[in-house]
Amino acid sequence: MAIFNIQHPWTFTFGILGNIISVLVYLAPVATFYRVSRKKSTEGFHSLPYLVALFSSMLWLYYALLKSDAMLLITINSFGCVIEMIYITMFIFYAPTYARKLTIKLFALMNIGMFSLIFLVTQFAVRHPSRVQALGWICVAISVSVFAAPLSIVAQVIRTGSVEFMPFTLSFFLTLSAIMWFAYGLLLKDICIAVPNVLGFVLGLLQMVLYAIYRDKITVMDDDEEKKLPEQVKNVVVLRTLATSDQVHSIDAIKTGDDVNKDPKEHIDDLHHDHDQEQDQKTMEVALGDLHPNEAAV
Repeated sequence: MAIFNIQHPWTFTFGILGNIISVLVYLAPVATFYRVSRKKSTEGFHSLPYLVALFSSMLWLYYALLKSDAMLLITINSFGCVIEMIYITMFIFYAPTYARKLTIKLFALMNIGMFSLIFLVTQFAVRHPSRVQALGWICVAISVSVFAAPLSIVAQVIRTGSVEFMPFTLSFFLTLSAIMWFAYGLLLKDICIAVPNVLGFVLGLLQMVLYAIYRDKITVMDDDEEKKLPEQVKNVVVLRTLATSDQVHSIDAIKTGDDVNKDPKEHIDDLHHDHDQEQDQKTMEVALGDLHPNEAAV
C-alpha cells in the first residue's frame, strides 16, 4: 500500500499513533463489560453507543477499502468492528428482554438496513469517479453526529457542577486521537478524514477545560459548604453515597423544595426504596461509555 511508502513518513507516523490511541479508547468499556459479565446484568447501560460505534466503523472501513492509500484506516476500523460486535453480543446476552429486543431491532435497522442502503446507493447510483467522495461525506456526516454527542454531557456538567460523568483521562485521549487523525488526514490530503476531527479536537478541549473548572468547584463545596447544609440534607447525601458507591448515578442526592422539608426518616425510607427498586438505574455510561470509541477513530 502507498501509505507505507517512505515518501510518507509523517503520514505513517500519525496513522500509527492514531491507531494506538484509538485502540486504547476502543478498549475503554472493557471494565464496564467485565462488571456486566460478573454481575450478569447490563445494569441499565444502553446499547446505542456501541451500535453507533459499529456503524461508524463499518462506514469508515468501507471508505478505506475504496481508497488506495488508507491501510491504517483499514486496520483501526477492522479492530473497531470486531470489538464493538463483542460488546453488542455481550449486551444482548445479559440484557433484560425489552433491552435485548430493542438492541436487535436497532442493529437490524442501522447496522444492516442503513449500511446496506448506503452500500447499494454508492455502488450502483453513484459513478465510480465520485463514489469515494460521496461515501466520504456520508462518513463525515456520521462522524460529526458522533462528535456532537458529548454536548449533552457538557450541558450536564454545567448544569450540575459535577464532572462525575466526564472523566479527564477519556477526554484527554479522545482529544489526542482527534489530533492524530486530523494530521493523518491533512498529510494524506483527505478532507473527509481531517474535517470531523477538527470538531473532535474542539469538543475534547472544551471537556478538559470544564473538567478543570468544575473539579475545583466540587472540591470547594465538599470542604467548605458541607457544614452549611441542613442536617437532613447531609443524611440524604451520606445515604446516597453509600447506596451508589459501586455504581454510576445522576447527581440527585440533594433535593430541593418539599423534599428538603421532609423528615430525615422519610428521606432515609425513600432512599432505601430507591436502592431496592431501582438499583439498576443509570443516567449515563462513562467508560467510552456513552461517549466512547465512536469518537476514537474515523
